[in-house]
Amino acid sequence: MKRFDTINVIPLIDVMLVLLAIVLTTASFIVKDSLNIELPETQSTQAYVPPTDEIPVKFHIDQQNQLYLNEEPQTMRVIQMKITGFDKDQSIIIQVDKKAEFGQFVELVDLLKAQQLSNLTILTKAKPTQ
Repeated sequence: MKRFDTINVIPLIDVMLVLLAIVLTTASFIVKDSLNIELPETQSTQAYVPPTDEIPVKFHIDQQNQLYLNEEPQTMRVIQMKITGFDKDQSIIIQVDKKAEFGQFVELVDLLKAQQLSNLTILTKAKPTQ
């Protein structure tokens, strides 16, 4: 019987690299909403297609009425200072939890309109058909 003094690990490395490539490509398609915002349902909603030429700015309001700018918690005062430098055609996405206070949403939209930012998209989810 022939004795093996070494183990050829190159095939093992090849298999591990293929598995790593599969995991990395599939993981990029998994999007997790870290803020856990439950959008209100509407009957006449349209599918949202994000613009391809620019990255939209995202505003979120969670059920505790905490305001987020690109998933980072902010106050209205900080947001007011940050939006002064936005281009008037900046694409803006607003996601508001259905349990959030309407006044917080109105205050955010008022801030954006005061800066003449009118390229707003308010996301909702489609009501299931029966």
